[in-house]
Amino acid sequence: MRILLGSTCAAVLLGGGAVGCGADSAKEDSAKLTPTAAVAEVAENSEDITSLRYRVTGTVPERGRIAAEASMRTEPTAMTMVMTVAGARTKGGLGIRFVDEAIYLGGSGPHPAKWRGKSWVKAAPAVWGRGASNNNSYGALPRSLEVSPVVQSTFLAGSKDVRRIGTETVDGTKAMHYRGTVTSRDLRASQSATKDKATRDLRMERVDQFVNQGVDGALTMDLWVDGDDQAKQFRLRGKTFPVRYDTDGGTLDLTVTFLDLNPSVSVKTPPAEDTTDTAELSG
Repeated sequence: MRILLGSTCAAVLLGGGAVGCGADSAKEDSAKLTPTAAVAEVAENSEDITSLRYRVTGTVPERGRIAAEASMRTEPTAMTMVMTVAGARTKGGLGIRFVDEAIYLGGSGPHPAKWRGKSWVKAAPAVWGRGASNNNSYGALPRSLEVSPVVQSTFLAGSKDVRRIGTETVDGTKAMHYRGTVTSRDLRASQSATKDKATRDLRMERVDQFVNQGVDGALTMDLWVDGDDQAKQFRLRGKTFPVRYDTDGGTLDLTVTFLDLNPSVSVKTPPAEDTTDTAELSG
């Protein structure tokens, strides 16, 4: 469709005509879709995302107010992030790297003295970017940041009440704003409805990562979609189950903004001479 539209625009312009083409036409085409079809297309387009640079702000039950900037890639899985927590006793951000099935913590935020004078501490084996049963970040990340933001951005495709809010500007980009509520039951029903195994597996991954949010009931989701039918930003809000048996549930309110799609992402292992393995630490 996009090739056809591009060829038509070129032909008209060469013939001396005047017509709105390119990004504006794409936005017009998207606006003609029903809200349900529009967010479904975004979910389908997310399959082409192999790397991402993104920003996270908001409140998570385990840590309170947080802010983070990160880059990730999907194959092989790797991520680098700097996360700050409001009210933390130490200044600066916590550096987090996941690479080669290990997680590293460092940066100016932590106390290197706890790591025998070295700047980084390593824990392995680690798993990041998967669902509730597969992640293992050793408690370094809030559970809402343990999963892939690419998969999180597709949750609204399982909503039964998605609606179009209107056009807004996000990080300098015009985007269409959608909103709906999502439950694990909705996502499971969407997953069961398809007969194609590949699609069913992708939707099962969506269910698994939704469960990792620890949401007690429905999750309200806002999704902003750019002119290329890609997620530009999303916001998750909902009540959560207690993180531990001796705590009450909390409030999840997280906004993720996609800063760059499919950039080159290289995550380096910290220097071995400046890294302490958790096996060397007591307690």
